Amino acid sequence: QLQLVESGGGLVQAGGSLRLSCAASGRTFNMYGMGWFRQAPGKEREFVSGIKWSGTTTYYADSAKGRFTISRDITKSTVYLQMSSLKSEDTAVYYCAAGWMGSGNYELDNYEYWGPGTQVTVSS
Repeated sequence: QLQLVESGGGLVQAGGSLRLSCAASGRTFNMYGMGWFRQAPGKEREFVSGIKWSGTTTYYADSAKGRFTISRDITKSTVYLQMSSLKSEDTAVYYCAAGWMGSGNYELDNYEYWGPGTQVTVSS
């Protein structure tokens, strides 16, 4: 069992930056592929970024490339999403997800555990 808790969301002006954190419980964090997804009101949940369980590969949605960076700290069992040049269309609830030996890619079925989410609001 793995529990995930996101933090770092908030209100930011367009062009600003935020760093989201996702802290995981459990001692096998390094065996999980991690992903960040988001869901805006009235829209489906969409993939933002992910990192393979081995840490060797990262993935980004086209909307995140060049602006967002995913990273992890195994010693802290935490995965981060550094977001810069934020736009109003980035406004959403951001969710962290984990999948056992997962690739960290966009497929929802690869993830067994989800956090409760953190709200990001970008004002224009």
